Amino acid sequence: MVKAVCDRSHTSWGADHAVLQAGGVVAAHADLIAESLGHGSAYTDELLTFALAGMGDLRALPALQRIADANHLPSNRPHARILAVLPAAELLPVVLPVLRQNPEQHCSGTALLELLALWGPASAPAVSEVIRFLGTADTYDAMRVLGRIGPAAVATADRLAAYATGRVTPAHPYRRRAAWAHWKVTGDPTLALDVCGAAVRSGTASHGLPFLADLGPLAAVHTPPVRRLMESPGAWTRTYAAHAYWRITGDPEPAVPVLLAEVDPAWDGDPALPVREAVRILGEIGAPAVSGASLLRRILAQEERLSRPWRGVRILADQAYARTLTEALDRIERCRE
Repeated sequence: MVKAVCDRSHTSWGADHAVLQAGGVVAAHADLIAESLGHGSAYTDELLTFALAGMGDLRALPALQRIADANHLPSNRPHARILAVLPAAELLPVVLPVLRQNPEQHCSGTALLELLALWGPASAPAVSEVIRFLGTADTYDAMRVLGRIGPAAVATADRLAAYATGRVTPAHPYRRRAAWAHWKVTGDPTLALDVCGAAVRSGTASHGLPFLADLGPLAAVHTPPVRRLMESPGAWTRTYAAHAYWRITGDPEPAVPVLLAEVDPAWDGDPALPVREAVRILGEIGAPAVSGASLLRRILAQEERLSRPWRGVRILADQAYARTLTEALDRIERCRE
């Protein structure tokens, strides 16, 4: 299939995108792909460049520079995850000039912010560029990146505090994310505890629970409302509450049954259901979640896990789910030893 894509001896859209998403699975063909760059159409070149990048192969960099110059970097999150395999230090010089374009006018902003968030602290050289996205349609993602970068983004603390406390006019809806990011860049949890705790107490629970989970024992004062929300009618709220309760208290006993109830072996990938997130948290809990190990193994062994024919990202979605299942099982078994 790789050879067919390289010499364009077929016109299968499906085969093209299978190669694009394959990553290390087709690493044995990296030399062929690298040699094919620059000898086909612009479409083929971009396809093969991203395939090579997904292997972590630095030979993709010159072609990525050409693609960036043409403003054709990916515009969706799953394809950003392909690029994240490359080292941030090598790819940032390609990405930064694109981020310096008008944030309101280029279509790659969301994907590139996803890329920076995946790199985390290694994205520190991009802080100045990320700041430009505050106040745009990508504000939420920009806050997420700044929080992932951490102390190297401390210069944004005052602005994040303004968002978190509602001092921005008009008031911004991302106060919890801003408060979390403020904690991450400053190390001071006070604002995050106040803002995210208030959200949990007010009924907008699912928007505050993940941040309280990240705060862990620092959020102990909010344990009672978190515990009650484990019985919420909303699946995402139950899942987030179980995670937060365990992270805050260290007690997995009430959380594990709630999480296992969300792991449906017939899940087709519907993002409205928190199945993959529940699996991830069970892995984070480790040995106390051993009662779910057989279920996770059964799902992982399925030939086809996700049946949704998502255009161009189905393989990536299935790989991500399989990786989550594998990592969860590894942690559960390792912690038992």
